[in-house]
Amino acid sequence: MSRLTASLIVFIGAAGYGVLATFVKIGYEKGFHVGEITGSQMFAGAVILWIIALFKVRSWRGLSWKNMMLLMGVGTFTGLTGVFYYTSMQTLPASIAIILLFQFTWIGVLYEWLFDRRKPTKETYYSLVLVLLGTMLAANVISGDLSVFTWFGLSMGLCSAFTYAAFIYVSGKVATNISPWLRSPLMITGSSLAIFLIFPPTFFTSGVLWEGLWYIALIMAFFGAILPTICFTIGVPYIGSGLAAIIGSVELPVAVFMAWIVLSEAVSPVQWVGVVMILAAIVLGELKNLQAIQRKKKRLSSI
Repeated sequence: MSRLTASLIVFIGAAGYGVLATFVKIGYEKGFHVGEITGSQMFAGAVILWIIALFKVRSWRGLSWKNMMLLMGVGTFTGLTGVFYYTSMQTLPASIAIILLFQFTWIGVLYEWLFDRRKPTKETYYSLVLVLLGTMLAANVISGDLSVFTWFGLSMGLCSAFTYAAFIYVSGKVATNISPWLRSPLMITGSSLAIFLIFPPTFFTSGVLWEGLWYIALIMAFFGAILPTICFTIGVPYIGSGLAAIIGSVELPVAVFMAWIVLSEAVSPVQWVGVVMILAAIVLGELKNLQAIQRKKKRLSSI
């Protein structure tokens, strides 16, 4: 698989995360709490992914108990990200919560530098600056009230950034020889178990599933558990976690667009400028790789 194709796959998966914020907001408006939203989302995702895996029995070859445990461990990062991020949104303005989450862009590059000894390129630094500036504009921080925050919400938001960056990093490292169609349900199963340890799944017996939680869970399961997990397990091993973290910033433009279309929220020109900056950062992050590919093609054609 080419790096460009892998980058596009990761882009699609990250865009799925951008849809979630709209449905989290709808869920809160309907009176559901963090545990009900995250738990039902991941449980539904796990069930659907296991059903798909049953039709791909050949992909189970080479699976060991060690790999099962490792992949479920990787999945806990996804579950914890949802818990931390959604919790921070309860005690912080949404604009501040998303700024904290989006620290995963530089954290992901830091992980790659510390653990893989892969020093960031000049283009990566430029991309990170564009992402952070674009995030501040797109999240409407400039016109927002930055004085309203709690230390608990601040810590939860930062934790979500570290766990999201960790998921992107380890998803491209652990048991990559296992088929994505089996890796994905194992990861989401681990995610579900992590959430259930924090928030017991009372939604199974409380009746809230039939009060509208079930359809929110299914939509969020697809965009927040199924699509991103499959795309990341396929694409990240080919492009590395640093570039994947930068591409993952497409989540915010998608979130802004969804809020504009579905929730009819006003989006200022400044926010659209931020969206464009983030998209430009993604292009810049891949620019050096595209140039290297072109140079390689020229060398091969001259032989």
